[in-house]
Amino acid sequence: MIPESFIQELLSRVDIVDVVERHIQLKKAGANYQACCPFHSEKTPSFTVSPSKQFYHCFGCGAHGSAIGFVMQYDGLGFVEAVEDLAGHLGMPVPQEVSTRSQDKARQQPLTERMARAARFYKEQLKASPKAIDYLKGRGLTGEVAAKYGLGYAPDDWQGLQRVFDDYASPAMVECGLVIENEQGRRYDRFRDRIMFPIQDQRGNVIGFGGRVLAHGEPKYLNSPETPLFRKGEELYGLPQARKAIRDEDRIVVVEGYMDVVALAQFGVGNAVATLGTATTPVHVRKLLRQADKVVFCFDGDQAGRKAAWRALEASIEALTDDKLVGFLFLPAEHDPDSFVRSEGADAFRRLAVQPTTLTEFLMRELKAGVDLATAEGRARLVHEARPFLTKLAAPLLRQQLTRAVAEAAALSSTDVESQCGLKPPPRGRPAPPRTRLRPAPHAIERTLLLTVLSRPERAARLPLELIAQDNAEGAALVAVAEAIEHATLPGGNLGLLIEYFRGGPHEEIVAALAGQIDADAGDEGEQETVFTDSVQRLRTRGLSRQIGELNTKARAGTLSAEDRQTLARLLAAKTA
Repeated sequence: MIPESFIQELLSRVDIVDVVERHIQLKKAGANYQACCPFHSEKTPSFTVSPSKQFYHCFGCGAHGSAIGFVMQYDGLGFVEAVEDLAGHLGMPVPQEVSTRSQDKARQQPLTERMARAARFYKEQLKASPKAIDYLKGRGLTGEVAAKYGLGYAPDDWQGLQRVFDDYASPAMVECGLVIENEQGRRYDRFRDRIMFPIQDQRGNVIGFGGRVLAHGEPKYLNSPETPLFRKGEELYGLPQARKAIRDEDRIVVVEGYMDVVALAQFGVGNAVATLGTATTPVHVRKLLRQADKVVFCFDGDQAGRKAAWRALEASIEALTDDKLVGFLFLPAEHDPDSFVRSEGADAFRRLAVQPTTLTEFLMRELKAGVDLATAEGRARLVHEARPFLTKLAAPLLRQQLTRAVAEAAALSSTDVESQCGLKPPPRGRPAPPRTRLRPAPHAIERTLLLTVLSRPERAARLPLELIAQDNAEGAALVAVAEAIEHATLPGGNLGLLIEYFRGGPHEEIVAALAGQIDADAGDEGEQETVFTDSVQRLRTRGLSRQIGELNTKARAGTLSAEDRQTLARLLAAKTA
């Protein structure tokens, strides 16, 4: 855990305008800055950055948040990684609560520098190798695409890296996977006479390599081993290069090989990434779903491709949510993505990627294929096989749809399937909303006050907290905001800091949603202040009316005391004043 005090200090020192401008170009627009939104395609700018509130918001797609939120959304990083990234730019050491992670990063840094040096060496060797250049040209690749992906060549030399590493005998050369040491203690380069594909993390650091033989030989592809930098089950090849195209299309295509990614990019399909010689893992899926709302796994149409697709489905089932789509694109058996795009063209590939087989379609097809639905035993087997997927599927609305599909195939009711699978059915009447979504009925006065306080947090000090109804999302959040400002010494006006303060808590959604509605240029300060004071007065009037109502109820019941009568008279006088 990173201390809240550090997050406050970080966001009080960082300038969100500087952070955003490291990635996109902003243009001054009144008190704010504008640009076309980096998170969806648009021609007219609707993305606004407020330096006074340290907050960004897109009026087109609704994206919004603090500097931390922007780095998380733009670079696809987790919270801790985003904090470390921002802190690194400011030279702020992250506190000891994440000391283990910080120590790991300190150990990794020298290895990262070695990998970068090796990548530069391989690139230089490519320029000097006619046979490697001819191989890439023969695969239809231009120098522009080769440069974009940093392709290189490992010379046919047992100790080629000794040319650039004076400390070739250092243990670090083995630790980062560049060198192999045999049982006799002799060292030699892991990669020799291969086209080199640098593997980068989300920040663009080289963490590993994939090497492909130029002609015949085994293995056809050789990958870096597991190292302190590189974990195959967590990384994706080509993600930094594909990020802009992924955002433009809100779709990411996952293929199996390095050359598939590069070949698709050569033909203009830039939103493809690849797993690294391993089956798709849940970590892969979570990382993919942070990048786009639609993930399409592309596999060959043969038996091996279908097995790989099934493993991807199993890895996806727990990470899927109702607002995300996971689909599967099965190419003809004679094609892989590389050969297909060369033979049929980029447009044909895109058409297939836009209309993939959905996860539920693929799942039902495979479940039905393994049983005889003409028999009671086969139908029972179907429900049995479907149960693990139904219980693991975290998306509640999608689970209802899948439950209905299983029930229909098994000639049962949805209630029967839910009962057999141990699922709790949603309340009758309408589908249960996702657990992470909050849909409260707006409470007018509290909602208005929360908007005006988010616009000017210093107004929270003037709120009559005892009169705020907390049986609704807006009221509960309003009290929480006021208490946070009072006790946590949050800087007034720093909306981004408030958003981060409530990240992961019960008030996060309502605070973030209303913060996204604030337009700093809508109305002047005097008008906003009038709205605030009027709302406070309405709050007081409502409180008076409630107290009067309670006392009138006691009067009708004959239980009104002399003191109560005096209070009632005073309240009535105050209300009519």
